[in-house]
Amino acid sequence: MQFTKMHGLGNDFIVVYGEKELPADAGERAQRLCNRFFGIGADGLVFILPSEKADFKMRIINSDGSEAEQCGNAIRCVAKYVYDNGLADRTELTIETLGAGVQPLQLAVEDGKVRQVRVDMGAPILNGLDVPTTIDANPVVGHQVEIDGREFAFTAVSMGNPHAVIYVDDAVHFDLAKWGPKLETHPLFPRKINVEFAKVNSRGQVDMRVWERGAGPTLACGTGACATLVSSVLNGLTDRQATISLAGGDLFIEWSEEDNRVYMTGPAEIVFTGEA
Repeated sequence: MQFTKMHGLGNDFIVVYGEKELPADAGERAQRLCNRFFGIGADGLVFILPSEKADFKMRIINSDGSEAEQCGNAIRCVAKYVYDNGLADRTELTIETLGAGVQPLQLAVEDGKVRQVRVDMGAPILNGLDVPTTIDANPVVGHQVEIDGREFAFTAVSMGNPHAVIYVDDAVHFDLAKWGPKLETHPLFPRKINVEFAKVNSRGQVDMRVWERGAGPTLACGTGACATLVSSVLNGLTDRQATISLAGGDLFIEWSEEDNRVYMTGPAEIVFTGEA
């Protein structure tokens, strides 16, 4: 199997092109290949497949073998892969995702290579039952959850995959390993959830760290950055566009008042290619 190792702000993926459909053993492959000690090492395994609705289809398998509906960092990697490898010659593409439908992308190209990708991430889903949570409210803002004697207030947002955004005094040094898995698997979230811990520093800049469902702590999460901006607007903490600073770098996120869609701009990088 030929592969390309890629990352978006340190959120890394094994990218595979050439399959006609998602392999039956995709989950097993992801667990084996994503292992950082006995495999290639990555947060997920990404398959670029043919699509009847878009230029390409993307399927993402987390490192634990489960499937993710969407991934903002992975979709930028897919865009760079197909353009840099001559599979597409346009700077405007569409990519089909499992959870967020067909998403349009704009590629910023320098010297024949993609440097930045702006993704139309679609309209956020704010109804609690649709995120999904077990909470019948629209939107779910500042909802209290207690775990091991500690209370957290979260805002629920889906960007094609579920997120709970929690504001803390220090996101950079927050204990992800302690609280992330407990929140991910809380009964309030029937399909588990991605958890973002955020600290708003100004109306245009937010620090965020993430515990990703199915992958654990990662250096960046594109859908999580989008959910964080939406949550921050709903809570009156930021403007409708802001820089979200993650462990791996910055993403620029916009929530358009005109069309209610969220736009994400950020880089993607190729690390190496190989055969497994």
